[in-house]
Amino acid sequence: MKAHSTIPTLVALLCAPLCGAQVFEESPFSESASAGSEAPVRPLDLAALAEAAPPVERAGDGRRTLGRFFPNLGRNLVGVLSPRNAAPLAFGAALTGAGSMFDGRGKRYFTQGGRAEEFGKIGQTVGGMTFMGPMTAGLFLAGRASHDTRFRAATYDVLQASLVAGAYTTALKLGVGRERPDGSNRLSFPSGHTSHAFAWAAVLDRHYGRRTGVAAYAVAGLIGVSRMERNKHHLSDVLAGATLGWLAGRTVVREDGEAPADGRRFTLAPVADPSGSGVGLGVSLSF
Repeated sequence: MKAHSTIPTLVALLCAPLCGAQVFEESPFSESASAGSEAPVRPLDLAALAEAAPPVERAGDGRRTLGRFFPNLGRNLVGVLSPRNAAPLAFGAALTGAGSMFDGRGKRYFTQGGRAEEFGKIGQTVGGMTFMGPMTAGLFLAGRASHDTRFRAATYDVLQASLVAGAYTTALKLGVGRERPDGSNRLSFPSGHTSHAFAWAAVLDRHYGRRTGVAAYAVAGLIGVSRMERNKHHLSDVLAGATLGWLAGRTVVREDGEAPADGRRFTLAPVADPSGSGVGLGVSLSF
């Protein structure tokens, strides 16, 4: 049955029916049989075949396995800075720079008069990690239990994209140290709510098609605008978050769906101090 291209498909678990089949083989000609006659057909020993056959990876699941989760995550973190992302990254940076010229005007628009306070509260809740975190983890676990390969791949990529977007968002927030419009702290740039929402939207767009993508991007955009209404972010913060989230989502879908290039490896392994006084975690990246 063809899956519908709508957001509700992400919470439906489709279980494929199990079909049993009896397999037979022809026995060789019996030496004692008369000329032109064959021995009767007998069933194969399916239990013996199952033990001897190598495990078959779930069709369509590709590289998106639990065993490859952390190597894939490292590959995706590096993949965001891939030359293939140079053009959209430059475009997003230019758009963010242009948007910064309207930061003051945007702040005045949303803060003078309280235009959509309830809308801002909804966006803050839906886009926050208290909602997005459990939702992402829950969908990932549901995907691991599902037989729907597209759902499995999409939920795997959603979790990976959220982690990648979160890592870059946190690094930029701490590195830039821009003060929020309301003066509450210096974690304004870029918008984390927006980066996570656009990471989700990019993944859903690639896995479920244009109609689902348009709806997901619309929700992500509204979450970004709501952060301005709450006076937590400037326009340029939101544009930077949208760029970062879009890049994370598209990169994860691309990298998780491709086989690693020859010579390109990301590994994590325990390492001991030369003096033998301690143990740490070693990271190795090669191209």
